[in-house]
Amino acid sequence: MSTDTTTASPARQELPAAERIRLERAFSLPRGRFLLGLPIAALILLWSAGGVGFDFIKLGQGTLNMGEFLARLFPPDFSKISTILELLLETLQMAIVGTVLGVVLSLLVAFGAASTIAPPWLYYPSRWIMNVIRAVPDLVFALMFVSAVGLGPFAGILAMTLGSLGSIGKIFAEAMESVDKGPVTAMQAVGASKRQIIQYGILPQAAPLLVSYTLLLFEGNVRGATILGLVGAGGIGLELTTAMRMYDYGHLSAIIICIIVLVTIIDQGSALIRRRIT
Repeated sequence: MSTDTTTASPARQELPAAERIRLERAFSLPRGRFLLGLPIAALILLWSAGGVGFDFIKLGQGTLNMGEFLARLFPPDFSKISTILELLLETLQMAIVGTVLGVVLSLLVAFGAASTIAPPWLYYPSRWIMNVIRAVPDLVFALMFVSAVGLGPFAGILAMTLGSLGSIGKIFAEAMESVDKGPVTAMQAVGASKRQIIQYGILPQAAPLLVSYTLLLFEGNVRGATILGLVGAGGIGLELTTAMRMYDYGHLSAIIICIIVLVTIIDQGSALIRRRIT
């Protein structure tokens, strides 16, 4: 005698009304304030474009000149490839040292600039210092250090380190402020010290973001090192400027191609590391 068994399909669960409203709100039409902000933003954009003389017609007329300039870059001249590679290596070394020093200093300052860690008497001066540093262009720092320690990559490294402190320090502080407050509150409840809260409650949560921002800083420093060389702060920037001034377009093209290859390799390596840590 066989017994028939039937499997009852589970009943479809209905979402609570409040949850359904919350999900539907994500696909609702923009609110009135957003619609009001659109024309204001458009007016600000038009005002800014008019103030700086942005003109699509002039851009179209200059397309031929841009095409002529790009045509001069070909064929590239790799006869000085040994010099290019040597200066690219110097640029890479500058970026590595500048990034490491900048990250160490930025991490120290970030502890004082994070509102969840630092007291007010330390928080506001730390933020003010980073704002001042961030407002000064890296080329100004490079000129200052060139006058202090002379021409060469050492001045570029110092400028890069100080510039990194202003940019990445703020991001490090905000990454520490954005961690989940639950573990921090629990550690405070059991009497953990400030050092223990930072070491076991904040840094482990913020570590993926800190590593990702460090890699982003390194990519930016590689590009920035090529600019610092314009004022004699080492790297390939000086060779790039010399090629432009001498109208040596073939050599200029070879430098640009080598920089693109280096930046692409670093970008792909950084992306691989970011995927693994996230």
